[in-house]
Amino acid sequence: MCTPNKEEQVKLTFHGTTSHAGTCPTLYSTDKGTYVVQGYKVTDPEALAALHERGLPDHETAVEIPAALLDFVPKAAP
Repeated sequence: MCTPNKEEQVKLTFHGTTSHAGTCPTLYSTDKGTYVVQGYKVTDPEALAALHERGLPDHETAVEIPAALLDFVPKAAP
């Protein structure tokens, strides 16, 4: 399990958005080799219960994104 360091600064690099207004959903990469996804917070009680059953810790949240946002994930070099 990953525990976030609240003091740690992260540099974000914008990769793309499926939003026409440019506000949400959006994909970023970090200088730590990870990704940050801006999406719609999951609030459905049944979905949250299923996520918690699968191990979602209290300090994390889940967001929903359109599949098209994944088109912005950089392709690995061959």
